[in-house]
Amino acid sequence: QVQLVESGGGLVQPGGSLRLSCAASGSIFTIYAMGWYRQAPGKQRELVASITIGGSTTYADAMKGRFTISRDNAKNTVDLQMNSLSPDDTAVYYCHGLIQYGLTVDDYWGQGTQVTVSS
Repeated sequence: QVQLVESGGGLVQPGGSLRLSCAASGSIFTIYAMGWYRQAPGKQRELVASITIGGSTTYADAMKGRFTISRDNAKNTVDLQMNSLSPDDTAVYYCHGLIQYGLTVDDYWGQGTQVTVSS
């Protein structure tokens, strides 16, 4: 079994910063990629950023220059540093992992953490 647990969400003022963390645990063989998605009320879930086992990163256009994703392969963790936050960034943020458990590679999701940007 694999679990992803997020932490670090909360309320922040416009222009502020937050750091999200996600830890994967369980009988993990390999984590090929980890990332963050978000879903705002009434909208579809969208990619925020992802990072491969080799360190290659992908960012949604709206996050480039403001958000930074990083991972620690030894600890099976991924972090998302979010700067210059605006109310448009308000959403539930989900950690995602493309993980090999046994012989099977599957998508795994955290439970989500709320980020609210408001004055």
